[in-house]
Amino acid sequence: MKLFRMIGRSIRDAFKSVIRNFSLSLASISCITITLIIVAIAIMASLNVKNFTTEIEKDMTIVVFLDSSTTEEEAKEVEEKIKNLDNVSEYTYQTKKEVKEMMQEESEVFKEVLDNFDDESSPLKDTFQVKVEEVLFIKSTAKQIENMDHVSVVRYGEGMVDKMVSAFTSIEKVTYGVVIALVLVTLFLIINTIKLTISARKKEIGIMRLVGASNFTIKTPFIIEGMILGMFGSIIPIIITTYGYMAFYNHFDGYLYSELIKLVSPEPFIYQVSLIVLGVGILVGMIGSSGAVRKYLKV
Repeated sequence: MKLFRMIGRSIRDAFKSVIRNFSLSLASISCITITLIIVAIAIMASLNVKNFTTEIEKDMTIVVFLDSSTTEEEAKEVEEKIKNLDNVSEYTYQTKKEVKEMMQEESEVFKEVLDNFDDESSPLKDTFQVKVEEVLFIKSTAKQIENMDHVSVVRYGEGMVDKMVSAFTSIEKVTYGVVIALVLVTLFLIINTIKLTISARKKEIGIMRLVGASNFTIKTPFIIEGMILGMFGSIIPIIITTYGYMAFYNHFDGYLYSELIKLVSPEPFIYQVSLIVLGVGILVGMIGSSGAVRKYLKV
């Protein structure tokens, strides 16, 4: 019960302190706001890059062409081997007749050309379309399939796929690095800004120590004050995150330059990012206040 009373008193004192030291509190809030806006943008960019990569990975397909002379039994043997590969998530099998019908449905030109061939003379081949679990290992999976008996040709967009995956992985790492760096910069700025507030109140801290207040009792109001500053500093970044991203998404109709690069749908994405921003703001404010007040508590 005593603990709850102390926390309640600390919350009350923290709010009073924010109002009493309004100019310094405003400086802290402004600092948090500016850096959290950049953090929010970096988080949204990194999550969208991750989404681009995931969407592209879903569409990555290894196309396997069988020898023209492959029998139905031999095709089943190849299917069993493909099914047992570690990196294969799913696959579909089409006979040359099914491939012909699909191509004729898609294009009048193909229909006209392929009508001249019967099943025996058709230049088409039985095919497997194989999707992988990890695109990073698509090359080795394709090589394993290529070495199987009765497999004629294997194609998966060699070169282009490797470069694309490498580029998206690099961008993803850079954006994560930027987010971490910005959080650390925010923490540094908050600690130094809050130090000004606490430095102006070092006499107050000294009096509290003289009357026998514990470090926990002294630190708690300041930590709660940092949390309050972090919450207030998160308001504008959350508004910008919510309405700014929705406007951006609607302006581009959910795609960036091409349908290949699909943006993350606003809901529940904007709420998730807003919670992250709020959490970062509160955490940074609390850590900043704790670090700033610690020097005045040393005996």
